[in-house]
Order: sequence, then C-alpha cells, then structure tokens
Amino acid sequence: MLKLDGRDLKMLAILREEGRISKAELARRVNLSAAPCWERLKRLEQAGIVTGYRAEVALKKIAPHIVVFMAAELSQHRAEDFQTFERAVARHDEIVACWAVGGGFDYILQVITRDIDSYQRLVDQLLEAHVGLARYFTYVVTKPVKASARLPFDLLLGGAKE
Repeated sequence: MLKLDGRDLKMLAILREEGRISKAELARRVNLSAAPCWERLKRLEQAGIVTGYRAEVALKKIAPHIVVFMAAELSQHRAEDFQTFERAVARHDEIVACWAVGGGFDYILQVITRDIDSYQRLVDQLLEAHVGLARYFTYVVTKPVKASARLPFDLLLGGAKE
C-alpha cells in the first residue's frame, strides 16, 4: 500500500470533486509547483489509486429511467457458480454496478433501465440463462437522497471527522 501524506489526500479530495481541474490550479491549491504536483499525480495514477476521470451526468435530463437495486441469492455456492453469475452480470450494460456481499444475500446489483418492464425482462433473461439465480428481491429507487463524490479520508485513516 502506497504511503499517502496530507498533500496526496488533499489532491485526491480535490480531484474527486473537480476532475476537470487544470494541473496548474491543482498545484496552486495544494501549494506545490507544477512539476512536483504532476509527479505526485502520476505516482497516484501508477499506483492505481487514481483510476480514472469521469463526468457526472444528470440522466433524468436525458431520458426517462428507473434505478433498481436487486439483492440476489444463488442456488449453489461453489466458486464456479459465482464465476458463472459474475460473467452473466458483465454481459448486461443496464447492470451498472454489482457487489458480492456477506450476509443473507450473495450480491447487490444496481440496475438503470428505461422502466419496470425492461427491468423485468432483464430478470427473466437471467433466470432463463440458468446462471444460478435462486431468489431475488427488487428495490426501486423513488428518489435520490445522498450521492457524494467525497470520500471520508479522515475517518478511514483514523482522523477525526471535521
């Protein structure tokens, strides 16, 4: 694990909220000259800590859609069963995120699709494909409450919350 100092963490926090910030402005905000700032950024990228730069998109301004969380339970729990299910998930673009979880379910999936009918077609495809899906529970998002670009660095690294 790469050792990060306060400047690294500040850079990460700024980049997380303002991915399009210029390198010169980033250097100014972390009180470094351009070359050392650029070297730190390259080090963070090469270490796999900074994995990309993306835009946040207001999907509701582009197309009608629904967001669904699905809790999924597999019928069997062998390594090949998990691999089969995960390969199936990877083939569906409307499944935008999937987490393997401990507890009562095996996976939590986030699905973004046009409407409830298209979501149900996706579920039917997964069931018909015999990918090991035994049970699933659907949770339709009615409104977003919190989606933060901020990561709790201080809390994760043992500091106090500000």
